[in-house]
Amino acid sequence: MTRAINITLLLFLPFVVTLGQEREKFFQVSGFITDEDKRELANVGVVSMKLRRGTLSEKNGIYSITSTPGDTILFKALGFKKKFLVVPEVFEGRLLNKDIVLSADTIPIENVVVLPWKSYNEFLKDMTAPIPVSTEIENMNQNIASLEAAMSNTTGVRITPEAGYRYAMEQNFSNLTTRGQSPVNNLLNPFAWAKFISGVKNGLFKNQRFDNPPKNKARVKQKKRKKQ
Repeated sequence: MTRAINITLLLFLPFVVTLGQEREKFFQVSGFITDEDKRELANVGVVSMKLRRGTLSEKNGIYSITSTPGDTILFKALGFKKKFLVVPEVFEGRLLNKDIVLSADTIPIENVVVLPWKSYNEFLKDMTAPIPVSTEIENMNQNIASLEAAMSNTTGVRITPEAGYRYAMEQNFSNLTTRGQSPVNNLLNPFAWAKFISGVKNGLFKNQRFDNPPKNKARVKQKKRKKQ
């Protein structure tokens, strides 16, 4: 009985070895990965769906992965459409060459506004921060402020609609030049006397008497009194 069992095992042993070899049959799938313009694509993911193994393509676009008959190989890369390669069920060789061409994948998205601020609070802080002023503008503002302060500190002269702007500016300038000193006396100023004499010659004081009113005005007043 034991001899018969041993003979039977010896007869079926070649079939068991053959089945095991068919189950463990592997081969390499390799080739080039390019785009539609024939440019090599690097870092393309290559995944064997049956063996659950993966690799990446090299800089020159070459890929190589272990596969088995009836396997499906996935090729995927950012910006390209996925592609599947189905390995034949019957393949007797050890190397399968397959070049892959990936098509560009365009994904429409909405407009995105990129701002250099991480949060809304940083945006408010940056927008409300004072803008640095150049040295020239700062000096100019200081000079204008000093002139306004000097004009506002002068006493006795105001720029009003009744007083001319030029006259007021002359008075302010005179007050600034004589600050801390005795006021200017025009009686001893020959230029002032020359201006006065020229004004008298040109009729500066003519038609300036008001001690006797005109006769026409007096008659009008008398008529009004008679009516009353």
